[in-house]
Amino acid sequence: MKNLLRGAIGVAGLAALPVNAHAQDAAINSGDTAWILTATALVLFMSLPGLALFYGGLVRAKNYLSVLMKVYAIAALASIVWVIAGYSIAFGTANGWWGGLDNLFLKNLGRDAVSGTIPESVFLAFQMTFAVITPGLIVGAFVERVKFFPVLIFTALWLLVVYAPVTHWIWGGGWLAERGLIDFAGGLVVHATAGISALVYVFMLGKRKGFPHELSVPHRPAIVMIGASMLWVGWFGFNGGSQLAADGGAGMALLVTHISASVATLVWVAFESIGGRKPTLVGAATGTIAGLATVTPAAGVLGPGGALLIGLAGGIICYLAVNLIRVKLAIDDSLDVFAVHGVGGMLGILLLPFLSATALGGTGDGDFMVQLTGTLAVVAWSAIASVIILFGLKITMGLRVDEEAEYQGLDISQHGESAYN
Repeated sequence: MKNLLRGAIGVAGLAALPVNAHAQDAAINSGDTAWILTATALVLFMSLPGLALFYGGLVRAKNYLSVLMKVYAIAALASIVWVIAGYSIAFGTANGWWGGLDNLFLKNLGRDAVSGTIPESVFLAFQMTFAVITPGLIVGAFVERVKFFPVLIFTALWLLVVYAPVTHWIWGGGWLAERGLIDFAGGLVVHATAGISALVYVFMLGKRKGFPHELSVPHRPAIVMIGASMLWVGWFGFNGGSQLAADGGAGMALLVTHISASVATLVWVAFESIGGRKPTLVGAATGTIAGLATVTPAAGVLGPGGALLIGLAGGIICYLAVNLIRVKLAIDDSLDVFAVHGVGGMLGILLLPFLSATALGGTGDGDFMVQLTGTLAVVAWSAIASVIILFGLKITMGLRVDEEAEYQGLDISQHGESAYN
C-alpha cells in the first residue's frame, strides 16, 4: 500500500503516517471521525457565512451583496475544483513537487478507504473546506471594483496552480514536508498564499476611485463583528481539527488558538486608544483575525505561554502592517488581506521555532532555516503564478468594471440586486 501523511494538516512535517490505506489496513476511530466531521462543518461555517459577513460589513452599502456573492460562488466553485483535480494534485504521490492527476474526479476514492483513523472521504471533505476559504480570503483585496466572472476563473486556475501544489509541498508529503517544515493548519498553505496573491491582485487591478480620501467607513460594523465571531468559533475546527484526532493535541490547539485571538484583540484595542483616539468594534474584530492567522501555523506545537506571546506579536505587527500598507504607502488592499493574513501567517511560521520552546509549554519543535526556506518558496511561487494568471485575464477579459459601474456600485451593476431598499 502507498503511504501518505496521517497528519497531512495537523502534524505535517512532524510524522509520516499512512493516509491512503484501506479498511483492512487501518481501523476507523469513531471519536476521531466524529470530531473531524464536526471540524469540517466549523471550517465551512467560517466561509459561509462568517467570512462573507465579515467582509460584507466592511464595504460600502452599494457593494454589500457583491461581496457576499463572490464568497458564496467561490465556495461552490472551489468544492468542484477540489473534486475534479485539486485533491489529486495536493495529496497524490507523483513526486515532491506535484501530486499528479491519478485521482482525477476522485476515481480512486472507495467507500472503505481510510486516512489514518478516519474515512478518507472525511479527510477529503475537511481539506476541501480549506480549499474553499483560502481563495475566499483574497476577495477582501479587490472588493468594490472587480468584475465577477474573471474572479471565478482566477479562483479555479489559482487553486490548481498555486494552492494545490503548495498544499502538496507541505501537507501532502512534498519537498518541504521532507525537510521538516511545520505548518500546522495553514500559515503558508492558506494565509501566505492568499495574502501574497491578494497583494498581486491589488497592483494588477489598481486603486478604487477616491482612495483613500473619498471612501466611507464600513457600512455595518455590527455585521463585521458577527462575521468575525463566526470566524473565531469556526477557527476551533480550523486549528483543533488539524490534529486529525480527538486527543490532547486537538485540545491544546484549540486552547492556544483562543488565547492568541484574545490577546491580539486587546492589543488592537489598546493601539487604537493611544493618543486619545477611540477603540472601534471594527478594529477589535480585525485584531481577532490577526491573532487567529498568526497562531494558525504554530497551534500544534505551542503551549499557553507561547500562545500569549504569538498573540501579542500578531496584534502588534499586523496593526503596524495595516498602517504601513494602507495608510502610509496608500496601497488599496481594501480589507487588509495581506497585512492581516499574509503578514500574520508568515509571522507565525517564523516565530514557531522560538515560541514552541518547552519552557513556554510547547513541544520544542521547529527549525528556523527550514521555516524561512519554506516561506520564501511559497511567497515566490504565489506571486509569480498569480501575476501570470491575472495578466492573462487582464488582456483577455479585463479585471475591472468601468467607472460608471464602480460609481453605481457592484450590487446593481454586476448583479442587479440591492441589499437595502
